[in-house]
Amino acid sequence: MGDGSITPRLGSMRALLGIVAGAGASYGIYKLISGGSLKRNKKSPNSENSSVKSSQPSEAVLKPGSLLAKVSGLDVVCPRPVDVASGDITHQSPGNLEPQHLKMLLSCLQTNPSDRCQILLTLGNAAAFTVNQNLIREFEGIHIIAGFLSDPAAEVRVQTLNALNNLCMNIPNQEQIKVYVPQVLELIEMSPVNSDLQLGALRLLTNLSVTDKHQHLLKDSVTLLLSLLVVSSEALQVQALKVLVNLSSNPDMIDDIVQAQAPASVVLLFDARTAPTVLLRLLTFAGNLKAWRPSAQVAGELRQKQDCLFRVMLDESSQLHSRLVQLLSHPDGEIQAQVARILT
Repeated sequence: MGDGSITPRLGSMRALLGIVAGAGASYGIYKLISGGSLKRNKKSPNSENSSVKSSQPSEAVLKPGSLLAKVSGLDVVCPRPVDVASGDITHQSPGNLEPQHLKMLLSCLQTNPSDRCQILLTLGNAAAFTVNQNLIREFEGIHIIAGFLSDPAAEVRVQTLNALNNLCMNIPNQEQIKVYVPQVLELIEMSPVNSDLQLGALRLLTNLSVTDKHQHLLKDSVTLLLSLLVVSSEALQVQALKVLVNLSSNPDMIDDIVQAQAPASVVLLFDARTAPTVLLRLLTFAGNLKAWRPSAQVAGELRQKQDCLFRVMLDESSQLHSRLVQLLSHPDGEIQAQVARILT
């Protein structure tokens, strides 16, 4: 069916979006975890990526063979309200969406302000599939979606970040998404601490920094990421550390990282009371930095930089060594092993 014949009513469009969003939730996460379309290309195995969970589906009445059923990617068992979680339907993946349907969603995104959150959620779920990642790029959808990073509504910005995050699992897409890094960093800096906006932005930066190619775009963000570690919740600490681990696994980034200004209280996180999920990543980050061996001249120059990360974590005057020794008795065996690796 061509684009010109697609004229769904507003109610049907909302139902369509809810169903596709729900259908993509579990498979999208599986797709990203099991490999997706992005293969790592790191100089160190200590790197991380990030995926996005989707929201719950809406209810809708579908008729077998209808346009709505076709676009939803679901096989309808009976024409009654659909509850994806109940097993009333046998669903196919949103990867079955046809090109004209993605075009329709991108068009509606620009013309239906009241439905933008749901449309972005649907596009984000569709973007868990390689074929849709490519189609959205070819339809100039990345720039259309990214245009809502500055939307007045926080929830729209969150769904925009989530959609871009899934699209970022595709290497060619990263070439277009990278131009929005300054805007994403600004969102992190200006948004409330521990907000969904900060979390969504960090997830996007995690996936963008999985390979070495675009990590240089984040070299000025290290101070911001370190600052988040000492003021944010466990979930945000984990996400910020995923980015720091990715950056520090690239030897070419170490010079920029160790020169970054860092809060002295970062060292206090190397403590048995720190959540294990945070502490393990923090130790990985520290291990990557400890593997760096500066010349005497470089080390001397870094000692002259007030509050730089080198002085906080790597210099002989740092408290890090003594705190690591204390962690050798941590009850978590994996943490003990990480600490031993650093101290060796």
